[in-house]
Amino acid sequence: MESHISGGGVDEKEVRVANQRRVGSCESLVRILVVLLTLAAALVQGLSKQTKVVPIKVIPSLPAIYLPVTAKWHYLSAFVYLVVANVIACVYAAFSLVLSFANRGTKKSSLELLIIVLDLLMVALLFSAIGAAGAIGLMGYQGNSHVQWNKVCNVFGKYCHQVMASVLLSQLAALAFLFLVVLAVLGLNKRSN
Repeated sequence: MESHISGGGVDEKEVRVANQRRVGSCESLVRILVVLLTLAAALVQGLSKQTKVVPIKVIPSLPAIYLPVTAKWHYLSAFVYLVVANVIACVYAAFSLVLSFANRGTKKSSLELLIIVLDLLMVALLFSAIGAAGAIGLMGYQGNSHVQWNKVCNVFGKYCHQVMASVLLSQLAALAFLFLVVLAVLGLNKRSN
């Protein structure tokens, strides 16, 4: 184990520690990115609101009544789910960042395994929330003529753009969590060999 690499005089342990630091700093940067992405997604969706005055016809023979109508994120359960999932993922990412800093230099494989499993759980949570919000967003964008649901994105354009931005930020956060899982699994595989 104490063999030197020819020519450089660098110890094999030093190379291994340097590689672990590089992976650890990459992991920390990705976790910070996840905190920022999930926080931004929750804020963009949580602050999305638009009020428009729209004509409503109660009886076809009478003139339309103009009423203010507001679109808010908490009116649809899929959007509530997206906000809650992003808040959970944000809090977990911040907590796991602190745990990864505290775990540096130690060989607690049970903690590493727990973090991998929880990262994978965050991937599943975010992807399910993205799917739910995406389905409702698509319904708002295209409508559904079979059940007489009209498009709403042509009226609430700003609101729909905020929802789309939140879904995109959540997607990036889920992919970053997936990257963390891949990094961790590759690290475990290298150590087992």
